[in-house]
Amino acid sequence: MNKAIREQIPTNLQFRYRIPCKKVATSSRAKTPKPVELDESYRLPHFGEFEDQYGFADVRCGWSEKGLYITAIVEGRELPLECRETAIMDSDSLYLWVDTRDTHDVHRATRFCHWFVLLPAGRGTKKDKPVATPVKINRARETSLAFNRAQVAVESKVSKTGYTLLALIPATALAGWDTEEHRNIGFNFMVNDSELGYQTLALGPDMPIEEDPSLWQTLQLVD
Repeated sequence: MNKAIREQIPTNLQFRYRIPCKKVATSSRAKTPKPVELDESYRLPHFGEFEDQYGFADVRCGWSEKGLYITAIVEGRELPLECRETAIMDSDSLYLWVDTRDTHDVHRATRFCHWFVLLPAGRGTKKDKPVATPVKINRARETSLAFNRAQVAVESKVSKTGYTLLALIPATALAGWDTEEHRNIGFNFMVNDSELGYQTLALGPDMPIEEDPSLWQTLQLVD
């Protein structure tokens, strides 16, 4: 994978990262787009290590005109997962933030900003089915028009030591998704784990990363 670029910015954060994000080859015949398991070439860097974060998750990201593809692999657990569809913010989960306009000069989310929470389990009669849901961003200037129709395709494989989570955030769930005109998107993630702690792309939750898109990094959509 191409190396990320570290850009100096005129804030107290000193640096922002621009990370190449590879295109995913998908079948045009598929009526309903599905997640795909991304290989290691799609792996995102772990800049959170500069904040002494323990790196326990392998998070990968790719794109196509159909949307944004995610693979998250968590290993090293000894305890059962804590996942409940009725308490997503208190569950083992993956947070994803996407800004289809990559706007870094505002501190409140615009209609192009999105927040998704993904759980590897917690749904169904046995609570073993994955969960994916959009979440409203606190203090947002406006809510995305795609919020009410956001349906994320998600699959998971759970083992005794962790899980693999696959997701496709479709273009219909991303207001402003236009891969021809906008090849840079704002992006951030946080893996929440009740046993292993948390892991982020860069800045940690001591900063208001849940609501401030200026703190998100940049994915550069490359072919």
